[in-house]
Amino acid sequence: MWTRTMAAALLAAGALATPASAQAPAPYQITPELEAAAKAEGKVVFYTATDVTVAEKLADLFKQTYPGIAVQVERAGSERVFQRIGQEYSTGIYSADVIETSDAVHFEYFKREGWLEPMVPQEVAEKWPADEKDPDGNFAAYRAHLSVLAYRTDLLPEAEAPKTWTDLLDPRFKGKMVKAHPGYSGTIMTATYVLSQLLGWEYFEKLGQQDVMQVQSSTEPPKKLAQGERTLEVDGNEYNIFRLQDEGQPIKIVYPAEGTPLAVGNAAVLKEAPNKNAAKLFYAFLFSKEAQQLNSDFGGLRSFHPDVKEKAGRTPISQIKLLHSDPVALEPEIETIKSNYEQYFGT
Repeated sequence: MWTRTMAAALLAAGALATPASAQAPAPYQITPELEAAAKAEGKVVFYTATDVTVAEKLADLFKQTYPGIAVQVERAGSERVFQRIGQEYSTGIYSADVIETSDAVHFEYFKREGWLEPMVPQEVAEKWPADEKDPDGNFAAYRAHLSVLAYRTDLLPEAEAPKTWTDLLDPRFKGKMVKAHPGYSGTIMTATYVLSQLLGWEYFEKLGQQDVMQVQSSTEPPKKLAQGERTLEVDGNEYNIFRLQDEGQPIKIVYPAEGTPLAVGNAAVLKEAPNKNAAKLFYAFLFSKEAQQLNSDFGGLRSFHPDVKEKAGRTPISQIKLLHSDPVALEPEIETIKSNYEQYFGT
């Protein structure tokens, strides 16, 4: 099985040196000719780490917009998506057309390997911030979300709720928390890295003694809160909390003063995409105002599209102290993070 350990070994051996920068391709628009070519292929395969209900909703909008093109959504945690792409490109058996994960390190790695097809939708060229798109046109930030602390308001009064990350070490929260895993989720890998930089590994060592329920994906802690299995989530994606709040669940997000980890989900078209025209069309669609607005309204995701309007009642991202992760600095720390995490949490 292709793993990040293998990727790290190549990095250590110098096999993953970043190639010389190439000029990004000219931006492209969706044309009748592209639509016709995509419909002739009739299908696009989308590997994604976004919650499956959000990804399927997005696929439905694409099919309504471009009838005659099926969308095969393959949803898994970021690490599983990474492994599947590694397996496909090591065996030469290609299935995926477009990929998306919440771990920015993946795309730096895929770029170095030459597994991405550079292309720049017009929307990205004109409207995306420069630091949210690859300068060589290999990928761009399709979505962003936060890894948040949250709690059940019917099980924990606001006055007693944690206000900071270190509040979670209070003995009164022992056995009441749920947490996702950095070995499965790119969001949690990013969050674990930035919090270990901020608070030190001693924080996680003490947190591991708090009898924390361990799950895999960042989509799962919010669901455990909704089911009443735990009172607090240590981490988990913000967008699932937004959706649960919209459904009337008594859950509140805490944005600690120390900062909240930001996870960026890049998207790209693969070099060996079996359905190249459908992939090109779908990729451009992902960055359209309509798709980005759906992600915000239904999915609770943060968007870099300047024309997207956030729902009333949600804390604007401009009012939240964000903890940013540098994928270049994170990459050599991956195995240390996994090793420390296993030591402290026993999983």
